[in-house]
Amino acid sequence: MTSLQKWIDTHIPRASLDAAGIVALADVQIVAERTAIVGKPFWLDPFVLCPGLHRQQNATDLNKGEYPATGALTTNYVFRVENQATVVFLQKIGLTGYLTNVEVSTDKRPKSTAAWIKPAASSIAAHCFYLIPVLVTLTTLSALVTFGDRWGAAIIAMLVCARACNTIILYRRSHAGWKGQLEPGVEGDLVILMSQDRWIRMRGLVDDLKMVTSGQWLRDMNFVESSVSSFATLLVYLAAALAGNASLVGKLLLLIQLLVSATCLAISNQLNASLGMHGCVLKKVGTPKKYQRRLILAKELIDEVGTDEWAIRLGMITSEDSASSLKRETFKEQTTM
Repeated sequence: MTSLQKWIDTHIPRASLDAAGIVALADVQIVAERTAIVGKPFWLDPFVLCPGLHRQQNATDLNKGEYPATGALTTNYVFRVENQATVVFLQKIGLTGYLTNVEVSTDKRPKSTAAWIKPAASSIAAHCFYLIPVLVTLTTLSALVTFGDRWGAAIIAMLVCARACNTIILYRRSHAGWKGQLEPGVEGDLVILMSQDRWIRMRGLVDDLKMVTSGQWLRDMNFVESSVSSFATLLVYLAAALAGNASLVGKLLLLIQLLVSATCLAISNQLNASLGMHGCVLKKVGTPKKYQRRLILAKELIDEVGTDEWAIRLGMITSEDSASSLKRETFKEQTTM
């Protein structure tokens, strides 16, 4: 067929890559993790072909069922973080025995920039690694067409189609729904108790905090969307089943593409130090502070904000601790008079 095909036949005549397409079915979460990091799909996503691409709709399961208790230091209200992507981000940056500070701000870039150039959560380095799988897909598809490998090109096209279906569905599901009543200009301050004794303090405008903690991140799929998602999953399995019909060069290119794309996307996910969500950006600020006891953290925050009702409701202190603290303060005031 080509000089490359002849070289392969001469040097590795016994190589068999009939099952190369099975790599696409590997149960990895790289694509789902990317979705959780950026908060919504990006228009180039259909060209990022990685193992586990059919599991993108399962991004809402990445929090492993954790919905951490949260206390508002300004209003004493206690609730849970309902946004799974936010929980995943906090799990990633949190450290056991440390208080980590997070700042929430509005993405002030023009909508055209946010939609077409780069997601808010992606750093330049992370976005560059994200673009490599896109180039690899286009290069592989061009090479297969040039070599005349119709089966190989068809398999790539099927995977791109499956990704496009999931991308469209996720875009429809990711629109911000109910987020509570607007409170323009009001500053918020939250303390979040994560599993494994990881503590987060999240600050920003109340409306921005609501965007990243309350309501739904991705709404449930309706019947049509669920059907399209099922079709996309079957398309991936069909592509894996038909991969054996591609030429040896096509199978080798497909295998290389999946492995390179998975590696680059995993690096991109790791380089992202922030989270994009409904037009807001969460990022870690400062250095995490270590505490020997959670009670010490609670008392420090109580002294700072001047109220302890939120701590009692969260179970960080007891009502007896609060009463003892009040008695000590009263005694100090009396002795200084």
